[in-house]
Amino acid sequence: MDVSLRSLELATEEADAILLPVGADRALSADGMAVDRAMDGALAAALADAGFEGKPGKVVVIPTLGQLPARRVVVVGTGDPATLTAPDITRAWAVGSRAARDSGARNVVSATPPTGSSLGLTDAFRAAALGGFLGTYEFLEYRTLDRPTRAIDALTFAADSDDARRGVAAGTAVAGGVTLARDLVNQPPDALYPERLAEIARDVAARTGLECRVHDRAALEAMGAGATLAVGKGSAREPRLIHLIYTPRGASRGTLGLVGKAITFDTGGINLKPTGSGLEHMKSDMAGGAAVIGAMSVLGALDLPFTVHGVVASAENMTGAAAYRPGDVLRAMNGKTIEVISTDAEGRLVLADALTYTARQGAEAMIDLATLTGASVVALGLDCASVFGTSQPLVDDILAAAGRTGELMWPMPLWPQYRELIRGDVADIKNSGGRPAGAITAALLLKEFTEGVDWAHLDIAGPAWTERVGDLTVKGGTGYPVRTLLAFLEARAAGR
Repeated sequence: MDVSLRSLELATEEADAILLPVGADRALSADGMAVDRAMDGALAAALADAGFEGKPGKVVVIPTLGQLPARRVVVVGTGDPATLTAPDITRAWAVGSRAARDSGARNVVSATPPTGSSLGLTDAFRAAALGGFLGTYEFLEYRTLDRPTRAIDALTFAADSDDARRGVAAGTAVAGGVTLARDLVNQPPDALYPERLAEIARDVAARTGLECRVHDRAALEAMGAGATLAVGKGSAREPRLIHLIYTPRGASRGTLGLVGKAITFDTGGINLKPTGSGLEHMKSDMAGGAAVIGAMSVLGALDLPFTVHGVVASAENMTGAAAYRPGDVLRAMNGKTIEVISTDAEGRLVLADALTYTARQGAEAMIDLATLTGASVVALGLDCASVFGTSQPLVDDILAAAGRTGELMWPMPLWPQYRELIRGDVADIKNSGGRPAGAITAALLLKEFTEGVDWAHLDIAGPAWTERVGDLTVKGGTGYPVRTLLAFLEARAAGR
């Protein structure tokens, strides 16, 4: 989809659809009133007949029946104008663009998105462009039968200003990072394995101006990454540690690390996951790594002033004659030993090495992302991530960024007394403390490998994948939390 800006009159523009926002006050904007006048009041009458109240996420499609050059008007609700937020705009343009597409529109012209007391024009256009992309996302690479043919070719905003152009450019860039992460998660596991993920990371780096280093099995052995190597032992596909580096154009204002778990398929290993447990969705166990690659791909477009290390620990967790076993003792990169209680608690093992590696790159703060525990899903449901951390200001900044994007996150504790649950019997630490407080003990294990660097851990086991069609998502990978990572970095750049 091509998103652009042009000075135009909606009521006289030849298009397949006009997209108009209406708030909860049900008042038409200047653009909407012009369209209504051209339709001799039929737009307002149709909205009244439909009982349309402008609620967020609501949409109605109204045929123009020849009264306008455009074939239909798509009206979307944006909610209370007094409390309007960027996520409200993103949601509105997502559902509006999808409704336009599903009604057969290929060429859509859009009114200017509304602004509010805390929402400027640039942010409004950014949110609207982002919503247009996310709402019409589809993963069709492997579809040959019943392949959808409806798609929006062009979304044109009736505006032309520097603020609008900056907003559309930023929204398009962020959407690219989210859709890249979605595409990676949606790939079948026979097509996406550690070596292939590394190849994709190289391609992304070449396209976006990043540096890329890939550490294979021999390199992992040389650096003592025993935990990562153990997880990959049972697979014919060898593990990789992928390292993307973003360097700002000007002087760097700090060094940050994003660390992602990328288990490209997780059988559970010797502790095999049971049939009927959604094993086919275990291709999504690399969603944390996908989000890191997606976010890293956008940093240059946003011109962020930090050095950022994006580190992705990738392996397949398979069964086999060489697979690691419950009872094994592993030595991680920092020299600590880990007693394996469950081979299905493998994500924290690859992250242990990746966190140590990232800290040693000079990172002043690190954020890791992982589809780590079912316990987080039990605690917070499918739409919300758990956030742990050793630095309260870092955790607060992440939660604030999540609030600005609408991605749900909730803070969780790192109670030191729970460290006893993972104290090893024959090694320094156990990789599982059992079912009680499972998300907390997993985070406490990761803390052991952060080298004293300020650190936050996002357990994204719930929201990284969805079985439901939502306003911004379809079934499959969601691209969560690329938007929040970028919002966090942008806020830090702005000194917020």
